Amino acid sequence: MHEMSYCEGVLEAVLRRASGRPVARVGVRIGAVHRVQLAAAGGPAEGATTDLVVVPVQGHCMDCRADFSSADPAPACPSCGSLEVAAYGGDEVVLEWLQYVDTAGSAASADRQAEVVPPHTHLAAAHQGGV
Repeated sequence: MHEMSYCEGVLEAVLRRASGRPVARVGVRIGAVHRVQLAAAGGPAEGATTDLVVVPVQGHCMDCRADFSSADPAPACPSCGSLEVAAYGGDEVVLEWLQYVDTAGSAASADRQAEVVPPHTHLAAAHQGGV
């Protein structure tokens, strides 16, 4: 399992995007096959809460041919109970957004408190020299 390296990768991305600004909340989309908890000790992300959106695994029963979604990474078929299931997906780890701590305390700074992280691929990131 690579859950620890995925967590470290997300934290590195948060720290890189924050550029020293204190982070209040982090939004992450993560597949059901990963069992993770994100926490940061020290630095701008310390104390930030994490909002996880879990993406289900997709399954196809080889016995009854039912297609289904499941939060279980190794699901049984909900229609017939078979364990002969082809499971796929639910393996992504994506930093979706950051919300920064409002250090200015003004309404004008509210629009600068949240940052949506633009979609990317590993291929595009490799060409740009980052991940």
